[in-house]
Amino acid sequence: MSATSTLTGPALQASRAALSAALADHPPVTSENDDLESGEIQEVDMQAQAEGIRTVFSDPSNFNVKHPLYSPWTLWFDSPATKGRNMPQTPVSAFPQTPVIPQTPGVAAAQGWMEDIKRVISFDSVEEFWGLYNNIIPPSQLPQKANYYLFKDGIIPAWEDEANKNGGKWSIQLPKDKNRGQVDKMWLYTMLAAIGETFDPSPAPADGSSSASLITGVIVSTRPQFYRLSIWTRLAPSASDDEANTILRERIEGVGKHFKTSVLGYPEGARLAGPLATEVEFLSHKDSEKKGKPKKLIV
Repeated sequence: MSATSTLTGPALQASRAALSAALADHPPVTSENDDLESGEIQEVDMQAQAEGIRTVFSDPSNFNVKHPLYSPWTLWFDSPATKGRNMPQTPVSAFPQTPVIPQTPGVAAAQGWMEDIKRVISFDSVEEFWGLYNNIIPPSQLPQKANYYLFKDGIIPAWEDEANKNGGKWSIQLPKDKNRGQVDKMWLYTMLAAIGETFDPSPAPADGSSSASLITGVIVSTRPQFYRLSIWTRLAPSASDDEANTILRERIEGVGKHFKTSVLGYPEGARLAGPLATEVEFLSHKDSEKKGKPKKLIV
């Protein structure tokens, strides 16, 4: 009897893709009669082949199939317990911890900010992601003022990084008491959308050149009275009305709408702001530094 899958859509697709790839790479198991006559089709025991395939969805600890991601990613973590400590104290139990900061342009300016942020691990496959996810503390159980940062490998979670300095972030703030039971699912779906490249599928320009995804990383933050989920982008639209900026604005808005409706599960026209809560809103990093009330995009 087969059980009904309880996996989310992205996870189920990844599992099926991993299994298909494994079956394609493994030689077929033939029937006992190897003396085939000319023109006779050899039978393949697909069930016997599948029995040797273990994805992370069937065996989280001993899987033997890996499904590569489009880009490698790195998980970072900080909390009051990590500040001022020489050794990382990340809430992960099954992976080596390497507190090494990649030396990308802009790192020197962000060095003070990064001193208390600990690098947990990098990964580049669906299976490694699930192995990591199954061994870290969920956001609902993190201490106050803790943060998870999931960024593309080589990009540090700081405005000063070259990949972030001209960008901004979509974010939503949610009251803790009303969202403790669903913030873990929201964070999981946000990570899956990021590593699955569904926020911004990198449209190809008419000239055939490649276009890098706008997404550089995603963050979940716990505060005494609320949770905050954020999506960082490498570019932010300006006030200009030229064609390039209009196209960029449409892409940025597309990221926000996907975040609100497909990831968080809210109706597109729903108004969310209230006590301790915000709408799904976008603000450039440069505008975040300005005094007063900078103009925000809201979906």
